[in-house]
This record gives sequence, C-alpha cells and structure tokens, in this order.
Amino acid sequence: MSIRFNTVQEVLENYKSAIYENDVERFISAFDSDIHIYDCWGEWECTGISLWKEIVKEWFGGLSKEGVLLKTDFADLVIEENSNLAFIHCAVTFAAYKESGEKLRQMTNRFTFGLRKVSESWSITHFHSSLPISMETGKGIFNLK
Repeated sequence: MSIRFNTVQEVLENYKSAIYENDVERFISAFDSDIHIYDCWGEWECTGISLWKEIVKEWFGGLSKEGVLLKTDFADLVIEENSNLAFIHCAVTFAAYKESGEKLRQMTNRFTFGLRKVSESWSITHFHSSLPISMETGKGIFNLK
C-alpha cells in the first residue's frame, strides 16, 4: 500500500484512524522500511518494517479477537519540523471501547516520533514510547496525566 503523507499532521491522523479501523497495511504505510522503535511492551527494540508489521498484526489481531475498538488521542502535542525532518513528542491515550460504546479501559504513555520526508512524503523513521516508573514498585505508571 502506497500512501503519500504531504504533512506531518496527516501521518498522525493516519496513525489514529488506522488503529481505530484496525487496518494493518494503512498503519504500516506511515513507517519507513528501516524503522527503529523503542517500545515499552516486552522487547528492548524493534528494527525494520517486517518485524514491526508482525508486531502490529499481533496487536490488531488481539483487539479484533476481543471485539475492541481502540480510540487514540494525542495531547501536549509538539511538532518541530523543517523541510525534510520532523520531531514530535506528546502524550498518547489509547481508550478501548466495546462496539456498543462502553468504555473498557484506557492508558496513556509518552511518545516521540522522528520523521523524514522522502520523495515529498513524510514517514516515521524512529518511534519511542515510554512510561514513568514507580520508584516504590518498579512498575510502569499508566495514566499519570
């Protein structure tokens, strides 16, 4: 799937809508083939689009199995960009809903994106999600904001 992202904001809107619609191909289309990811779910890092696509398939598959719609919202969004590079940091909230509209759960964590423009289209080249850690328990703190 080849989608052009003319603005950084289009990349973010695609991120949100592809998650909500559980569309793996559209979600993956915003990431560079050499993507480098630091995520907070089980692995230290992920490199390359093939591995990232498998992780996303598993994530979206779990949502489908559970019958969950996942709404994504960005808060405290800061975008800095020039003609070929962009840097984004924000708080991201994922809220899971049943198809009936009943809210099941939500979590918020911190995201940083690095993007570059290639052939007039923006793509995510680096992605980092994190949580603050409780000094008392050693566990991640969700929904601090």
